[in-house]
Amino acid sequence: MLNLNPQQHAAIHYLDGPLLVLAGAGSGKTRVITEKIAYLITQGRYPAHQIAAITFTNKAAREMQERVGHLLSKFQTRGLTVCTFHALGMRLLREEASAAGYKKQFSILDSADAGKIVGELLGSSGREIIFKAQHQISLWKNDLLTPEMVIAQADDPWTRQIGQLFASYQDTLMSYQAVDFDDLIRIPVILMQQQDGIRYKWQMRLRYLLVDECQDTNTCQYAMMRLLAGGDAQFTAVGDDDQSIYAWRGANMENLRLLQQDYPNLKIIKLEQNYRSSARILRVANQVIAHNPKLFPKTLWSEYGLGDMIDVIACNNEGHEADLVVSRIVHQKLVGGDAVNYRDFAILYRGNHQARIFEEALRSRRIPYKLSGGQSFFDKAEIKDVLAYIRLLANPDDDPAFLRAVTTPRRGVGDTTLAKLNNYAKVAQCSLFAAACSIDALSELASKSRESVQQFIALLTDYQRRAYHDDAGSLLQDLLKDISYEIHLLSTEEGRAGEIKWRNVQDLVSWISKKGLEDGKNILEIAQTIALMTLLEGKEDEEADMVSMSTLHASKGLEYPHVFLVGCEEGVFPHADSVEQNNIDEERRLMYVGITRARETLTLTHCHKRKRAGSWEFHEPSRFIDEMPAEDIRLLGRKNSEPVVSQAEGKSILASMIARLNEKQT
Repeated sequence: MLNLNPQQHAAIHYLDGPLLVLAGAGSGKTRVITEKIAYLITQGRYPAHQIAAITFTNKAAREMQERVGHLLSKFQTRGLTVCTFHALGMRLLREEASAAGYKKQFSILDSADAGKIVGELLGSSGREIIFKAQHQISLWKNDLLTPEMVIAQADDPWTRQIGQLFASYQDTLMSYQAVDFDDLIRIPVILMQQQDGIRYKWQMRLRYLLVDECQDTNTCQYAMMRLLAGGDAQFTAVGDDDQSIYAWRGANMENLRLLQQDYPNLKIIKLEQNYRSSARILRVANQVIAHNPKLFPKTLWSEYGLGDMIDVIACNNEGHEADLVVSRIVHQKLVGGDAVNYRDFAILYRGNHQARIFEEALRSRRIPYKLSGGQSFFDKAEIKDVLAYIRLLANPDDDPAFLRAVTTPRRGVGDTTLAKLNNYAKVAQCSLFAAACSIDALSELASKSRESVQQFIALLTDYQRRAYHDDAGSLLQDLLKDISYEIHLLSTEEGRAGEIKWRNVQDLVSWISKKGLEDGKNILEIAQTIALMTLLEGKEDEEADMVSMSTLHASKGLEYPHVFLVGCEEGVFPHADSVEQNNIDEERRLMYVGITRARETLTLTHCHKRKRAGSWEFHEPSRFIDEMPAEDIRLLGRKNSEPVVSQAEGKSILASMIARLNEKQT
């Protein structure tokens, strides 16, 4: 444990009760958590299997596992739990499934499958209304509200309607033997609240908890943490109220305040030394966030020197803004030479719609880039098709998977046939698979349709039997061959799209094959792992030399030498909706997150005017710029301010270009 500062040292060694570590941006919180895990195992007399470190993303869990792996041997970490809230909830629910009225191989629905159910219950296919209803149900679940509670408290027709929809939605999930993402935490919480035996069993199993990003927990996640911690309350919660930016999805910063009420003996340790950014970047961040009311006052500082001035550049419009940012990247890369890579740069924005024009500018200069929050590997239609078959092997009662599989590729089972099966399933209160196996249901179908359904059921039954003992990769290859999936893709897609999609499917098969061999798991055991991965994140390629483009929300936890914060104007950032709803404090925390992503240079841009629905809108610079210390920022491109490119910079760019050309010629 070399080079720890006094506060980090204290946080790692404190084992006398509940602890809250207030970890400022870039203050080494992951190091504190991983070093504490090592300390608990080697000095604290906690066996690894009694420790759980809980995070919000697979990526954070992976990083933690890798770091712990460098500190301890495999033998020492055997049984250690490092996972997301949802993965822990899934583990608990899988073990306690019968107590919750589920079978072990329950299905986990992604947002699209859940949306189909909501759409059917609403009798609508409108994306906006479905999203609004789904989002509201999710918030209710995260607040541990039941449909009955919602309906009883409803004071307007819309809430009453969606409350009743919530009740029908839950009934449908239960009949499908399926859960959605929120249920993975909600149902375990209810089980532990209602059944002392289950709660005590898990408290004994997980004796010490480490909870990352505590400010991002919602009511349900906080309840899970409290139930697992129990009376002994042996835990370390790590959080930062200044980086709480997820209220829109149910995160409750008040949970940090609640910790003090719920645990009067809570010890608080602040980590304020930053190991990422220059002093000037931190001064700007500190002064901006000082305008928010404080739960826990703290001031970030670093030993990395003053650093460059922060440039705030006024642009004519979004086209000018994109060209200017890309020109600066080209210049910094040119001046820095081999010491500067494209992956050192990030363009951060408030909303995804801002990305397109920057993509065009980067492409026109042939600069490689990657988009965060773009379509993940597991969201591709061809991957979801194959996963539907895997889900169906694991849980024949998974109706959304049945519907997708029976219609992809088409096999003579049309809407009329499906409607008859659905009607039978509703009356008999069974799944579509069970209906398709029923002689009574089949007798209602035309002979050709009946034959198609029976062939599909025979295929699935054969593979379900094989699924328990066959190698996962080989089984999947055989299945794809039997359903002629490659032919389906090549015949339904134009140009090379079918080949690309088939290559994606082969990548999935390779990954499943490798997972099966490495973990000794069959396809049924891999199914739930995949379900959780599809919900949390897709494939990542972090080492590629590309400029990163990301929303501010998706950038949290990341850092870059050079950051461009674009669209810093009123109505864009802060967002117009947030201004209207008086959520400026959260927008300011988002600005703080953006500023503290930067290590060496930070550039903010804003536009005088932007196109919206074909007409120009005029914008004022973001109020957050006025909150920055004047001595640390350099205003460029405004009236009576310095030009965007000074004479000296122009000469420097020209000299760099000539030098580069001379190098190439020699």
